Amino acid sequence: MVKAAVCREFGAPLSVEDIVVAAPGPGEVRVEMKACAICHSDIMLADGAWGGVLPAVYGHEAAGVVESVGDGVDTVVVGDRVVISLIRACGNCHNCARGIHTSCTGHFAIDDRSPLSTPGGEQLTHGLHAGAFAEMALVHSSQVAVLPPDMAWASASLLGCGVITGVGAVTSTARVEAGSHVVVIGCGGVGINSLQGAALAGARSVIAVDLEPSKREGALEFGATDVADGAAPDLVEQVMAITGGRGADYVFVTVGAKAAIEQAPALLAPGGAAVIVGMTPTGVTAEIDTTSLADASQRMLGSKMGSGRLATDIPRLVGLYQQGRLKLDELVSQTYSIDQINEAVESARSGMARRNVVVFDD
Repeated sequence: MVKAAVCREFGAPLSVEDIVVAAPGPGEVRVEMKACAICHSDIMLADGAWGGVLPAVYGHEAAGVVESVGDGVDTVVVGDRVVISLIRACGNCHNCARGIHTSCTGHFAIDDRSPLSTPGGEQLTHGLHAGAFAEMALVHSSQVAVLPPDMAWASASLLGCGVITGVGAVTSTARVEAGSHVVVIGCGGVGINSLQGAALAGARSVIAVDLEPSKREGALEFGATDVADGAAPDLVEQVMAITGGRGADYVFVTVGAKAAIEQAPALLAPGGAAVIVGMTPTGVTAEIDTTSLADASQRMLGSKMGSGRLATDIPRLVGLYQQGRLKLDELVSQTYSIDQINEAVESARSGMARRNVVVFDD
């Protein structure tokens, strides 16, 4: 039996109980979990957003050791240390052929029947194709990437979502050029990684915008050159002053908030791009002055999981971490046991934690 945190009622505390995780089928990998971060996507699904289905085991930003592999898996072997992500790619569909792995439309046998169940046979939803709030997780082989032997588990887990999403939005989705002026709205777990991405890209100015003073102060540790209060009535003027009157070449909205999305175009320079990274609840719409957008030749881009491709992006991010150019250890706010997961979730829900991480015993 495997201990897991099961969501049984929307918005209710998770119940820690025994479950059964199926053996890996063809192309699948079963991973003994060592750490799983609390992502706001898990919280929103557990609250009923985006069509969440119950009962379910959520959790998708994780790291662990390969326990067994199914037929046809040749990318990892038993004993490998790996990061787990919700990104998976069949390698054959139209989007995969174009390198858009985050929008893969292929069929995966693991979706035909959930690999998770209670000892009594009740089926549990395999949350975000990962179900990593558990001592064991079963995923498709494309969802894992090998880690070096010397990375701390909590830090390594963050690569699976928060880091690849924030950094990738800058380097892969927008492909920010050196010398650009960049604004990042929202300095939470994803936003501070977009700050890191902008610094790595060689941005001339990196302006961190947030409502919370402590988050603005913390942003300076992760590459921000300037900070601004998102509620300041002169925010546009502040950005214009920092950018020499031009505005930002790129504005990254890393919070799922209607007001932040609507705020972004006013901060842009002609020819600039607003990149929507944070996901709002289903049904939320934003109003944009389309005439101004067209007249200034501006763009709006969506960025899911930083347009990530695990096989190439994880080794690159690990290399930057090993060189001391990418901060990971500093992103971990606090660690918890699986029995403390509700404390971890409530702390993350408050918005003050960079990333809370559930760690499992070795």
